[in-house]
Amino acid sequence: MKRKFKKIICILVCILSISALLPTVASADTGPKPSVRITFKNMSDELCFGTLLSKEKSTGPASVWNGEEEYAQHNGNERYSYLDITEDIWRAFVEYEDSDGYYFLQETWKVNETKELAWTYYPPKSFKILLYYPETDKFLVSDICERYAFDSYYTVDIASLDAQDTGIGSVDYNEDLSNDDRLNAHRSYQWQQEVISLAARILITIALEMGVALLFGFRGKKALLLLVSVNTVTQIILNVLLNIINFSAGQAAFVTGYVMLELAVFAFEAVLYSVLMKKLGDKPKPTWFYVVYALVANAVSFGAGLVIANILPGIF
Repeated sequence: MKRKFKKIICILVCILSISALLPTVASADTGPKPSVRITFKNMSDELCFGTLLSKEKSTGPASVWNGEEEYAQHNGNERYSYLDITEDIWRAFVEYEDSDGYYFLQETWKVNETKELAWTYYPPKSFKILLYYPETDKFLVSDICERYAFDSYYTVDIASLDAQDTGIGSVDYNEDLSNDDRLNAHRSYQWQQEVISLAARILITIALEMGVALLFGFRGKKALLLLVSVNTVTQIILNVLLNIINFSAGQAAFVTGYVMLELAVFAFEAVLYSVLMKKLGDKPKPTWFYVVYALVANAVSFGAGLVIANILPGIF
């Protein structure tokens, strides 16, 4: 009986492991991509276009203009007639000479309307934020910034251009192309929201697994205290690791990591319960009982997590 049960557990673990790997093997370009999002505070409604200057000459499909008119990305070109940028504005960006040799990759946004620049498909890793006001022929440029997370957020306060607290840093504009103002960019990752979400996930998961424990007949004070302690420790470790994975590698890696780490937690808890629970109870259960409990409890919390993630994406 024990051998048969072990075989069943091994088969389940193998199936879950293979299913976790399949999405990443199927297609290397179907998952989420890194992004850079710039929010502009106190920006006027004056016509303004923005871009990210890149340290490299290309990233993903975006690249420096090769000098051929048919590849000039402005709405005067039939191939790019859908774009908002006119040829004269596009040419102003092309002719802009950055003091650090960063390149314009022909990606532009009309930022005065949305107050945001969102490069969501292969943004440059090292970049500068460049704004252009065509009505006054003025450029604003930031210091060198970096993608610091899978989804990197920056905030630029236009009203504090002369502030000394520059955060990431600032540089004077090209003297030939702009005035002496400076543009300050500050990292603005949503840390508080992530901490709240982390705590909510841990509490919900522990509540679910304790509900399963009661259904399995665990009633003793010592047994319940052990279950709460083990679940608290494993869930904190699990969720902290998942947050690190999501921060550095994004949602696709998060899902794969979620499955693999849940398997590791299940294996750890199954062994721990099998050893310790027998010492706490007056009527110890067979080993397979504790293994089944660990499997069911983690399966319930895993499935519930996926369901709640669709309902409350801000928490999961």
